[in-house]
Amino acid sequence: MEKKGIATDRGNINREIKHQNKILKEIARRIKALLNWIIGIGKEEKAETDNLKSTLPPKENLLSVFENLIRKNADKNNADLEKYIESYQLLKEKNITSLTELKENIVTLRDKNYKTTRVLKDTEKRIDDNTKLINQAEKYLKHKDTYTAYTKLKKNKQDTFYNEHTAEIILFESAKKYLKEHLGENKTLNISKLK
Repeated sequence: MEKKGIATDRGNINREIKHQNKILKEIARRIKALLNWIIGIGKEEKAETDNLKSTLPPKENLLSVFENLIRKNADKNNADLEKYIESYQLLKEKNITSLTELKENIVTLRDKNYKTTRVLKDTEKRIDDNTKLINQAEKYLKHKDTYTAYTKLKKNKQDTFYNEHTAEIILFESAKKYLKEHLGENKTLNISKLK
């Protein structure tokens, strides 16, 4: 249906999954850059402390660290300056000032990602199940008249009729069995509602 230009639930879910994955990759990239940078700052601070007294503020205040780093690299043609600015803006936007808060946000994002993924998978499974039910119900309805005609015939004419309509009868019986297993005896299926 998607190839014909008609939007479907499955297509919409797949687009949503792609969008969520894109966002998560971007978040993961930024977090990785932040962590690498923080590790690098720690190494730089240790080296500077060994040689001279460090001019950076304590690592607890990440915003101040980023501000100093941006100031230091503003005059230089540093390729990482843009990443530093993006990271600073992200930290400021999320009101993250310490490494502990950053780690807590990472855990929160991972939990949220897991829950969203779980909901999407559950929804996709439900759509698959409903699609199978619809397909079987359509087969059932399509071949019901043929099967009814087959059962009303006398035994001696049933063999000839069965040979002429084998595929339809088998499809009807398999659809009937599938629907009985998944819906039970007394339940009915509203196909238009599921579509």
